Amino acid sequence: MPEETQAEQVEPQPQEPETAPEADGRTDPWSDPEAARREIEKLRREAAGHRTKVRELEPLAAKAKELEDAQKSEAERLTEQLAAERERAAAATRSAVAAKVEALAAKTFADPEDAAGALDLTAYVDESGVIDRDRIQADLAALLERKPHWGRPDDGPRRPAPDRTQGSSGNGNRTPSDPANDFANWFKHSLDQAR
Repeated sequence: MPEETQAEQVEPQPQEPETAPEADGRTDPWSDPEAARREIEKLRREAAGHRTKVRELEPLAAKAKELEDAQKSEAERLTEQLAAERERAAAATRSAVAAKVEALAAKTFADPEDAAGALDLTAYVDESGVIDRDRIQADLAALLERKPHWGRPDDGPRRPAPDRTQGSSGNGNRTPSDPANDFANWFKHSLDQAR
């Protein structure tokens, strides 16, 4: 507001004749001090109106920014959640394919985990999530041809299982005992003592 007091204190200058109109049809307001004062006051009122509108709109702009940030953070949260779910689904698919490969390799491989580790498990799942069993079997056969030492040993003659009753048992006079006979003898002995 000090500008208004300065404008009032300005001494009037002698009026000059009006100049020729400008190209847009208006006259130069600065050649006439009274017209300049009116123009300045008009511009001040417009500026004051704009400042008032800005003050009124600032809270709305802040709310709009908050909503935009909330939507952005919500979108970011949903994007992160989607990425986590996709990773979880991919891990479940890898686990299912590995289990299928190991199950099919158990028939011909000594250690089915070797087969699952040597194959690309992502190659056996189509876009709909179906596991291609025939392709797995073909790749297992090819892998067994390349690495025959991973195969299950031939089911040739089996070695006999050890008989624990044979050989030394620490006491050469020991005979194998039957638990049923041992219990019957203990029970008989207990009855005899109770009489």
